[in-house]
Amino acid sequence: MDEKKISLNADTSAEGQQMQANAEEVLQKHDKESATRKLSGIIGKVFFVLCVLVSCYHLYTAAFGGPVTLVHRSLHVAMMLSLSFMMYPFNKKSDRTKPTICDWILVALSFVAPFYIWYDYLGVVERAGNASQMDMFMATLLTGLVLESSRRVSGNALSILSLIFIAYGMFGRSMPSFFMHRGYDWTSLSNHFFANTEGIYGTSVSVAASYIFLFILFGCVMQKSGMGQFFNDIALALAGHTKGGPAKVSVIASGFLGSINGSAVANVVTTGAFTIPLMKKTGYSKEFAGAVESSASVGGQLLPPIMGAAAFIMAEMLSVKYSEIIVWAAIPALLYYLGIIIQVQLRASKDGLVGLPKDQLPNAGAVMKRQGHLLIPVIFLLYMLFFSGTTVIFSAVCTIIVTVVVSQFSASTRMGVKDFIEALAEGAKQTVSVAIACACVGIIIGVSSKTGFGLTMANTIISLGSQSILFTLVFTMITCMILGMGLPSIPAYIITASIAAPALSKLGIAPAAAHMFSFYYAMFANLTPPVALASFAAAGLSGGDPMKTGVASVKLAIAGFIVPFMFVYSPQLMLIDTTILQGFSVALTACVGVFLIGVAVEGYFMAPVALWLRAVVTVGALSLMHPGVVTDVVGVVVLAAVWFIQKGKAKAHEHA
Repeated sequence: MDEKKISLNADTSAEGQQMQANAEEVLQKHDKESATRKLSGIIGKVFFVLCVLVSCYHLYTAAFGGPVTLVHRSLHVAMMLSLSFMMYPFNKKSDRTKPTICDWILVALSFVAPFYIWYDYLGVVERAGNASQMDMFMATLLTGLVLESSRRVSGNALSILSLIFIAYGMFGRSMPSFFMHRGYDWTSLSNHFFANTEGIYGTSVSVAASYIFLFILFGCVMQKSGMGQFFNDIALALAGHTKGGPAKVSVIASGFLGSINGSAVANVVTTGAFTIPLMKKTGYSKEFAGAVESSASVGGQLLPPIMGAAAFIMAEMLSVKYSEIIVWAAIPALLYYLGIIIQVQLRASKDGLVGLPKDQLPNAGAVMKRQGHLLIPVIFLLYMLFFSGTTVIFSAVCTIIVTVVVSQFSASTRMGVKDFIEALAEGAKQTVSVAIACACVGIIIGVSSKTGFGLTMANTIISLGSQSILFTLVFTMITCMILGMGLPSIPAYIITASIAAPALSKLGIAPAAAHMFSFYYAMFANLTPPVALASFAAAGLSGGDPMKTGVASVKLAIAGFIVPFMFVYSPQLMLIDTTILQGFSVALTACVGVFLIGVAVEGYFMAPVALWLRAVVTVGALSLMHPGVVTDVVGVVVLAAVWFIQKGKAKAHEHA
């Protein structure tokens, strides 16, 4: 590609290097999980080797099987704990170049519990309901290590919430009558976290030790092969020249990349460092440019085929194949991105913005010729998930191998041994934050299962909703959003799905729709003020006001806030118990509804839309989003009326 052409590749200019430095600073500030030490020298080499060994262990156990369940999960948690104490300092004032003596002690202590389980496995299992003093010591040590690691990695919120649940488990007799339970002493409660698969070593850790680790590793291998650059360049080639092109490039590139890396904030700084300056140069405001990047980045966790790590946990909680999650998520995710694209297009039309010069953009054919073969691993993964009949774990291992092989097809994507080893190390590092969150949320889930808190909360939500599905959905949405403000998206989803999904299912809502509903709003907490990490990170790059960027992000993502209600009332949108024709029909009307929502929010369609007409358009949009012949007719009538009114208005402006 001509050096003068615009590209989202790594920029080696002084301006590009400064932007990269700003992006790193923003990531460290807004994403607690990225505020890691910069290890170097012998310690850095030791850490690198440990990360590679951790990845090799997980690859080996995925391909050939591992030790018994409790030993495998305890060893996985120990590995993640040890890496976390090396990576994350105790506080902001701690040494950020090397671990302290206390950190090394914590690293060593991380392996005490799995060694004890391995040494006395049968005894630990048999004493699960009648713990010995040594069992209690090990359980207390494990719980303390997980809480401290979670505090370092994710911030205080998850650890504090876990402590609140522990207090609830121990002092249940003193709780208000509705939440009262028999209460448990520390020996019983801590052993529940430690000696079975319902606490710290529960479902979430099981998923982290298998699916999540392997797919994060797959994403790292893909990045090493140049997939991120490919997504960026193909997005520029396809949409850069269109009206408001840079914003569309941001949406497409962030969606593709977010589907692989599953981290909203990291996605913002990865693609936003390049797309936000392009959007600002085109004429978009600082706040709108930041909002486009943040809303598109958050949506990556909702977009198949890989989605965020929470999707794997959903498959495990629902006991379904991951391929089914992909099918359920496809249309809602596309509606979400369609809503953003529509608003970007309308804003560009309203403000008279144009695209980038076509002669300065990459050529789509050239990009496909140079890097198009990188799509083969994605196609192969879909084949393995849908048609091979093999497990997700085996599919992931095979896809990693295929990615390495396919990368050899071109000099621009070729991975050497060094690249693959670096990908192994990066995969282990990126898994730490997810794995620690999964371990810590196991404390909360353990207390809920032992005390019956989940059932109590489900009944409370139904009671507050007065048996109304709509009110119950609203209360569930609020619960998810509040939890998501302080927690990483994975714990937020796990907790809300454990509490709210049963309540929704009791009202006759399909379990798949109930879990996906919780999933969506747990993800959207990254966008919504007052704690909108993705929006604030984007504002840090764009130079815009953080709160205004957050509000603009919510407006851009408005379709995503409505879509969950749509698939609850119309499961056909998730292709549940429906034919292809019915699914297509529901999706088509939903697309028109999303278009009308964009018109109502932006207040523009060929010409400015009057306030009263925006209200009518909103009614039409909601009608199309609710299944039914009558509502569809209302929506189509509104669409036709708006078309003719705005067409006449546009002609009047032309003649004026």
